[in-house]
Parts: sequence; C-alpha cells; structure tokens
Amino acid sequence: MKKKIALVTGGYTGESVISLKSAAVVERTIDREKYEVTKILIYPGDWHHITEKGEKIMVDLNDFSLTIDGKKLKFDGIFNILHGSPGEDGKLAGYFDMIGLPYTTCDQLTSAITMNKGYTKAIVDDIPELHIAKSIQLFENTAKNLTRIESELTLPLFIKPNNGGSSIGMSKVKTWEELPEALEKAFSEDKQVLVEEFVSGREFSIGIFRGKGEITVLPATEIVSSKEFFDYEAKYVAGITEEITPGRMTEEEVARVGRIVTQVYEKLNCKGAVRVDYFLQKDTGKFYFIEINTVPGQTETSLISQQVKATGKDVKEFYTELIEEMF
Repeated sequence: MKKKIALVTGGYTGESVISLKSAAVVERTIDREKYEVTKILIYPGDWHHITEKGEKIMVDLNDFSLTIDGKKLKFDGIFNILHGSPGEDGKLAGYFDMIGLPYTTCDQLTSAITMNKGYTKAIVDDIPELHIAKSIQLFENTAKNLTRIESELTLPLFIKPNNGGSSIGMSKVKTWEELPEALEKAFSEDKQVLVEEFVSGREFSIGIFRGKGEITVLPATEIVSSKEFFDYEAKYVAGITEEITPGRMTEEEVARVGRIVTQVYEKLNCKGAVRVDYFLQKDTGKFYFIEINTVPGQTETSLISQQVKATGKDVKEFYTELIEEMF
C-alpha cells in the first residue's frame, strides 16, 4: 500500500515564491509508484489543498488531515519544502511533533537554531579546521551600534538579516558612509542583524543528507558570480552566476571539506538534506563557514539537484531516500 505523503509548500515570507517552484519539481519527480502525494499550501491563517476540480479544502489543524468528498485523508508523513517561516524556523516542526507526524527536515530545535546565523556560528565555532569571519550580532539599529561596528570591525563588511534566507535584505559595504542604509535594509527584514567582515576567497555550497542510515556528502558547487556577492538576483536570475559542479577543489580540499561539513551536520543534529555555504580563503585555502540552509531549494537548477545528479544518482531516488529516512 502506498504511503500518503503531504508535500508542504507556501510560507509566510518572500521565499514562498521559491518554495512553490521547489514543490512543483518535487511533485513532478517523486516516485508515484511508492507514494500518494498531496500538495498542501500554507499561508497565514490559510492552510489548504486545491483538488483536481479546483475545490479549496481547508486543513483540519487538529490532526493535519483533509476531508475530500466526505472521506477523511490522513497522512503518513510530510515532505517539507517550505522555505523560510514557518517551514524552516522550527514552528512547523514543533506542530508536527505535537501531533505525531514525521517529516523530512530537521527537528524543531535544530531548525530554530540554524535559522539564526549568529547562534549557529557560535555552536560550530570549535569544529577543527572550521573558521568563522569576525562579526557582531545586533538586536537594534542605534547610533551606539554604528560606532561599535566602526571601532571593532574592518571594511569591507557583509550586512545580513540574521534569520533570513535567499540573501533577501543583504548588502556588501565598502565604505562607512554605506553602512547606515545597509543596516536599515537588513533591519527592515529582521529584528536581528549580523555584521561580519568580508572573507576574500572562492565561494562554494555543498549538500549533505542522511539516507539509508548514513550521512552522505555530495559534490560541492563552486559559485562564480559576476556580482559583488551571491545575492537574491545572482541566485535566481539566469546568466548572472556560473555554478560549477563538482567545484574546483584539490583532493585534500575535498577530503577536508567533507570532514568539516559532516561534523557540522552531526553537531547541529541535522536530519534530511541540508546545504552548507562556505569560502575557501584566498592564499590560505582555509574553510570559512558562511551559513547552513536546512530546507534547501529543489528546483530544476537548484544546487542540491545539480549535486545529486553529479553523483550519478537519480533525483527521484534521492527523494525516496529522504522520505524513507523519516519512518
């Protein structure tokens, strides 16, 4: 008998657009011989499913079920592809834990912590061979904090919302005159902002997942952007960024990166597929941790999809491994 899987998408943030694109690919690719898939759209106060007839069916939040044509549909598990809040920050995970439904992504605590860039860096800071750029975590946009940044950090700087995704609200600052506007932009997206020193080096993104009881590190993707940094436009507009999979690394670098990101995955108690972004510093080759994404995109051109294909594995098989791992 096929397992009933709810494909959860939508969201409460600007990332919902990317979530819908990811869900469309998963819905089209997932193994229909093994799973009966139902797409659930989650928006503020509006959790629903659209039937083939176009009828909108609201989710019963008591048990996350649907009643269609008088029949109740309950799910065996959740394929979570909801980027941002509430799918990536732990809120949805906590709800599913309370009603006893398994899901493909990290648990409530890990999701909440990893959504916060500053807290995540504090946890992984003592992993051998992992380096972190000097930074300050801000909780308010004040003149005092502006002075603190200028006295403690060195230009250029990255200013980024601490809990955001898809590089929304992020800026690179090269002069102190640019700082106030960059802070205002970041604080308009989040109540916490991370200000960190720029690390000059080659940028990579690498997928790690647990399937068949084992942690697998995928081939890294090297990000070569014509823009100042890998921002929203560079991520989602064709032609701006070159993505090389596998990325250009020596055997030593591949082995070292694999060691480091496996420890990141284990230390943060990750589940399912995650993506770690990092720099290899110019001249030294040191690994600098940027951030972790616990609900990485699954569009046709997403980095995880590219990396899975580079191993010779079919994306359909990859999705099956993620689903089976939650049971």
